[in-house]
Amino acid sequence: MSASDEGLSKVAVLGMLAMGVAILVVANDFTALSVALPAMEKTFNSDLTTTQWVINGYAMVFGVCIVTGGRLADMYGRRRIFFLGSAIFAVFSVFGGFATEMWMLLLCRGVMGIGGALMWPAILGMTFNLLPENKAGLAGGLIIGAAGFGNAMGPLLGGLLTDSVGWRWIFYVNLPIALFAILVTFFAVKNDTPDNQDEAIDYKGMTVLSLGLFALLLALDEGTDAGWTSPMILGFFGAALVCLVGFFFIERKEGQRALVPDDVMKNRAFAVASMAVLLMSALFFAALLYLPQYMSRELGFSAIGSGAGLLPLMGTFAATSFVAGPLYERLGAKLIVSAGAAALAAGMFLLSTIEPGTAYPQLVPGMVVLGMGVGLFYSSITTAAITALDPSRASLAGAIVYMFQIAGGSIGLGLNTAIVVSADSLAVGIHRAFLVDGVLALIGLIISVLFIGGKLHFKHPRHHGQHKAHG
Repeated sequence: MSASDEGLSKVAVLGMLAMGVAILVVANDFTALSVALPAMEKTFNSDLTTTQWVINGYAMVFGVCIVTGGRLADMYGRRRIFFLGSAIFAVFSVFGGFATEMWMLLLCRGVMGIGGALMWPAILGMTFNLLPENKAGLAGGLIIGAAGFGNAMGPLLGGLLTDSVGWRWIFYVNLPIALFAILVTFFAVKNDTPDNQDEAIDYKGMTVLSLGLFALLLALDEGTDAGWTSPMILGFFGAALVCLVGFFFIERKEGQRALVPDDVMKNRAFAVASMAVLLMSALFFAALLYLPQYMSRELGFSAIGSGAGLLPLMGTFAATSFVAGPLYERLGAKLIVSAGAAALAAGMFLLSTIEPGTAYPQLVPGMVVLGMGVGLFYSSITTAAITALDPSRASLAGAIVYMFQIAGGSIGLGLNTAIVVSADSLAVGIHRAFLVDGVLALIGLIISVLFIGGKLHFKHPRHHGQHKAHG
């Protein structure tokens, strides 16, 4: 470790700054373009269905490639993979800004998704490696806090740039920020290339998992429009099932050279944490989609106003994430993760009181409570999951957790959309959907209380959260 148990060195602090900036770039990119879609439609004379793939395509490629990115980071060095991912992300951001046709922009966004999928797990691994084991909770808080801040500022920054200098600058600004993160990382983070790089890449596992995830995410994304029982959607689900089952058998044969090695697959603590993330992401993504829609359609908010309307949620999320790290170190995983899960459930039940005529101030308490839950839960569950495995698996562990987050979000959006569109009005649909989300959060709370972390304790846990392999 590069930091002592007594405190953090200047190099460690500088490295964490670089990691925070890098996370900010990737997280901001998920939300900044949401308010720029109308301007892109006008520029390219395209329809919303096509233009939405600027966001959907990036997220899908990111989700499909992130496990591979995590494995490569652990195999060949997180610093090296971070540089590669950042270069891809920055260069194709500029290319995207210069795009003259919609297909060019969509192609650039897809390649940016590959860059982001290389960056994210490498950042996770480097951040946890910068800190001593008894301060691992700070890493989770930094990562999720920076992500929350990036998500929160995304719509505001995107709206500001779109209205002032044009949507293309949302892409251009990624270049100098990425260069800054690369430069600081070069000086602050030591070369972590493993001595033994003879381990072969699991091409079969990589291909089958990527195809399975692509089919699953595409089915979940298109299911509402095409119909969940349409031959195309059933075909995608069938292909996903065949690929994911096939991936399991391939990995058993590959052993330690597998894309997801045996010690990761059989780790009970890691598996339970991933399942909790899957459940909670279903409701969090639904809130991010349907609260702005309610503000826009029912309350008459503008695009930028709807983004600003989420600040009670996203701002609380970001602030709580930074506090969650020290709390994790003092109180342990079980209490903080469970508290976060309880707040998530409470927030969804508060927001489920939406009905026709509900005013914006009535939404604020539910958003604040939900934001507290997101901040406590995601930062702590990320730390609990990553520290359940050997430090050499940190990037892969973080990538798998994020894959479950994306999968959960896709499942949640599909479930919530099916409920909302079947209702007589948007408000009634959101009410019913958020009630279901609250039940999912209660299930996640039960899992957290029963299976996440060890016994409750209230002293500074010098040994809690240490990197262990429970294989």
